[in-house]
Amino acid sequence: MPFVNIKTPEAALSSTQKAEIGHRITDLLVEYFSEAARAHTMVLIEEVKDGGYYRADQTFSIPAAYRAKD
Repeated sequence: MPFVNIKTPEAALSSTQKAEIGHRITDLLVEYFSEAARAHTMVLIEEVKDGGYYRADQTFSIPAAYRAKD
Protein backbone atom coordinates (compact mmCIF):
# COMPACT_ATOMS: atom_id res chain seq x y z
CA MET A 1 0.00 0.00 0.00
CA PRO A 2 1.55 3.35 -1.00
CA PHE A 3 1.54 5.76 1.94
CA VAL A 4 2.40 9.47 1.77
CA ASN A 5 2.63 11.66 4.88
CA ILE A 6 2.65 15.44 4.40
CA LYS A 7 3.10 17.89 7.24
CA THR A 8 2.01 21.49 6.78
CA PRO A 9 1.66 24.48 9.08
CA GLU A 10 -1.76 24.64 10.71
CA ALA A 11 -4.27 26.53 8.54
CA ALA A 12 -1.84 26.83 5.61
CA LEU A 13 -4.17 24.89 3.30
CA SER A 14 -7.93 24.97 2.83
CA SER A 15 -9.98 21.78 2.88
CA THR A 16 -10.32 22.06 -0.89
CA GLN A 17 -6.54 22.36 -1.33
CA LYS A 18 -5.91 19.34 0.90
CA ALA A 19 -8.41 17.28 -1.10
CA GLU A 20 -6.76 18.34 -4.35
CA ILE A 21 -3.33 17.36 -3.02
CA GLY A 22 -4.71 13.97 -1.98
CA HIS A 23 -6.18 13.36 -5.44
CA ARG A 24 -3.12 14.53 -7.33
CA ILE A 25 -0.68 12.48 -5.24
CA THR A 26 -2.90 9.42 -5.64
CA ASP A 27 -2.94 9.96 -9.41
CA LEU A 28 0.85 10.28 -9.42
CA LEU A 29 1.31 7.03 -7.52
CA VAL A 30 -1.13 5.24 -9.83
CA GLU A 31 1.12 6.28 -12.75
CA TYR A 32 3.98 4.38 -11.09
CA PHE A 33 2.20 1.42 -9.48
CA SER A 34 -0.82 0.93 -11.81
CA GLU A 35 -4.53 1.57 -11.30
CA ALA A 36 -4.67 -1.31 -8.83
CA ALA A 37 -2.85 0.92 -6.29
CA ARG A 38 -5.59 3.57 -6.22
CA ALA A 39 -7.82 1.71 -3.76
CA HIS A 40 -4.90 1.10 -1.41
CA THR A 41 -3.16 4.48 -1.52
CA MET A 42 -3.22 6.55 1.65
CA VAL A 43 -2.34 10.25 1.75
CA LEU A 44 -2.15 11.72 5.25
CA ILE A 45 -1.97 15.49 5.58
CA GLU A 46 -1.06 16.52 9.10
CA GLU A 47 -1.29 20.07 10.32
CA VAL A 48 1.38 21.11 12.80
CA LYS A 49 0.26 23.73 15.31
CA ASP A 50 2.06 27.07 15.39
CA GLY A 51 5.09 26.78 17.62
CA GLY A 52 5.22 23.03 17.07
CA TYR A 53 8.22 23.07 14.78
CA TYR A 54 11.33 25.06 14.06
CA ARG A 55 12.98 26.61 11.04
CA ALA A 56 16.43 28.14 10.99
CA ASP A 57 16.73 27.40 14.73
CA GLN A 58 13.66 29.50 15.57
CA THR A 59 10.09 28.60 16.48
CA PHE A 60 7.93 28.92 13.38
CA SER A 61 4.45 30.43 13.24
CA ILE A 62 2.73 30.86 9.90
CA PRO A 63 2.12 34.53 9.07
CA ALA A 64 -1.55 35.54 8.87
CA ALA A 65 -1.16 36.46 5.18
CA TYR A 66 -0.37 32.81 4.39
CA ARG A 67 -3.30 31.25 6.25
CA ALA A 68 -5.91 29.53 4.10
CA LYS A 69 -9.33 31.04 3.73
CA ASP A 70 -11.92 28.22 3.66
